[in-house]
Amino acid sequence: MWYERFLGPLGVDMGIDLGTCNTLVAVRGQGIVLNEPSVVAVKKGTNQVLKGGQAVGWVAKEMLGKTPGSITAVRPLKDGVISDFEITEAMLHYFITKVTGRVRMLGPRVVISIPSGITAVEKRAVFDSAEHAGARKTYLLEEPIAAAIGAGLPFAEPTASMIVDIGGGTTEVAIMSLADIANCESVRVAGDDMDEAIIAHMKRTYNLMIGEQTAERIKIQIGSAAPDPDTEETQMEVRGRDMVSGLPRKTTITSEEIREALSEPVTNIIEAVTRTLERAEPELAADLVENGITLAGGGSLLRGLAIRIKEATGLDTTLAEDPLTCVARGTAIYLENIEVWKDTLENNADI
Repeated sequence: MWYERFLGPLGVDMGIDLGTCNTLVAVRGQGIVLNEPSVVAVKKGTNQVLKGGQAVGWVAKEMLGKTPGSITAVRPLKDGVISDFEITEAMLHYFITKVTGRVRMLGPRVVISIPSGITAVEKRAVFDSAEHAGARKTYLLEEPIAAAIGAGLPFAEPTASMIVDIGGGTTEVAIMSLADIANCESVRVAGDDMDEAIIAHMKRTYNLMIGEQTAERIKIQIGSAAPDPDTEETQMEVRGRDMVSGLPRKTTITSEEIREALSEPVTNIIEAVTRTLERAEPELAADLVENGITLAGGGSLLRGLAIRIKEATGLDTTLAEDPLTCVARGTAIYLENIEVWKDTLENNADI
């Protein structure tokens, strides 16, 4: 609308990386201003957020797996899409209010990154959640494009760039050229599946039940996709509940067995990369021999993953600078150019 040109400078423009594990918010001209877990604590059996709507993010994550019977800690996004509309709306409202301040006559314009493979119904849920949370205008930006911009790839030039964005719920694999996606695949295998694989391994091998946060800690501390010749294999003490006696117990695990436990989700991610490459046009494939593959997202921090992908594809594979914030930084850069690019984005007037 014509009036957006005049209202734009009065409101706040923000980019939101609405992730399964973490939500990051970037404000135009300020960079990333918020990075909190996508977790909400509610009263059991209701969608009433605790602490007067403030039990969101870090406060709620500390409650995961430790709540009494009357409280539930919920992650309202699953596999990169909204699984609980009302709680996502409450979470977005909390984050938007925290960034913009409580008293603001004009709602913000918001760019939200979404997985490339989501349906029209799932897009509608994102629009509705943002609108009810107080956004004046909402634009959707596909995650691979946001990640490529944040990683500094020349995605707008007539040369192929390839990004593999491994988040909590989805892995986005895309080949881009001339500011658009040429080939992409979105698979619902990512960091959460690695955590689940570790939980299943502990049950199967040690009869030990562990929680999500413990599994994530194991993955970060000793998890890997390939052995590192320069680093010795390590061990870690893990505590949980014995599935036979029901009593608390601890055991020691090795980095080798965790690597074996993670082999299935890692293989699924590598297969998605090779499938995308197989569908690439010959000229784009030729560019990638020189340009290689860039990894982004929290899941890309798994040790040895770049080595495994390079072995499988034969292409140079590098980790983006600060891969955790790539998508959010990409939305921030997009915001800087929103007047130029906004017509290319899907917005809530299109659906």
